[in-house]
Amino acid sequence: MKRISFLLLILIIGCKSDPKKEQLPQVSAVERGPFSEVEMEVLLEDSVSIRAIEIMGNDVAFAGSNGTYGIYNSAQDQVRVSRQQYDSIYPEFRAVAGTSEDFFMLSVANPALLFKTGNGGRMELVYKEEHEKVFYDAMTFWNDEEGIAMGDPVENCLSIIITRDGGKSWEKLSCDVIPEAAEGEAAFAASNSNIAVQGEKTWILSGGAKSRIYYSPDKGKTWEVFDTPLVQGKSTQGGYSVDFYDMLHGVIIGGDYTAPEENTSNKAVTKDGGKTWKLIAEGKDPGYKSSIRYVPDGEAEEMVAVGFSGISYSADGGTSWKELSKEGFYTLRFLNDTTAYAAGKNRLARLTFR
Repeated sequence: MKRISFLLLILIIGCKSDPKKEQLPQVSAVERGPFSEVEMEVLLEDSVSIRAIEIMGNDVAFAGSNGTYGIYNSAQDQVRVSRQQYDSIYPEFRAVAGTSEDFFMLSVANPALLFKTGNGGRMELVYKEEHEKVFYDAMTFWNDEEGIAMGDPVENCLSIIITRDGGKSWEKLSCDVIPEAAEGEAAFAASNSNIAVQGEKTWILSGGAKSRIYYSPDKGKTWEVFDTPLVQGKSTQGGYSVDFYDMLHGVIIGGDYTAPEENTSNKAVTKDGGKTWKLIAEGKDPGYKSSIRYVPDGEAEEMVAVGFSGISYSADGGTSWKELSKEGFYTLRFLNDTTAYAAGKNRLARLTFR
């Protein structure tokens, strides 16, 4: 299988550290909810910034700065790492995705380079875009054949590319079918979580001058756009991460990374599929976060948010939050309802929530 080829691409350079455990002061069970602590096990420590990870089976694949990419093989308990070069460039990857057969990684800046698992033990380039404004932020797949990636506008709409053949080829959507972007509206390549999908439905979160939700009910064929109440107007403000628990319940988070302690108008939820949004925990922590995920089987009540300031958890749909750790990460993905992988500056880790 091609995934085996991907595993063969990369050399072992990572090693694990001892588990690090942090526990909150004792509080009542009602107040703290199901999770009261998190155990962190560092899987990789290296000079790489990792903002994009993808669960593949029980393993986690990643790609980051300086052309670095790799996978943590849980069965072998090993991290394997390699570097991707294009001409004289070592791209910076901030978007990754996976199918049952292939792994994909997409670079930021000009030129945009999208690689997929190839035959013969190397990644192959399947999409290239050259433009002074090109900057892709996130990608994901609806199924093994159909996938989507989004980026900042190069014309008067967000950049959206779609594959319908398992990632072999990608086509950029015309601005004729995408709502017009506001001047200064873009997105943040902070955690590969600007896109959420459920079934055929898709939500894309923007930020900057305007922070809005772009919604497609039919896997990218048609689009409409909805406003959010998040702080917006400056290039550093707006929504940084979106997740949907099902087709109705969603959450967005962000703020202003230059003012991470600001905790107003930086998090909101929807109960109608993204058409309307309600601010949560106004004036209460957490402040800026770059990634938020619903806890699997948490009934859209449990969610975890991470950022460079630490890890926060809510057991009541975002009404109240607890800081579980001050350990900083950029991005988070759950393996199951108690285990997640997280990545950030110079490290990849496994988190166990208790």
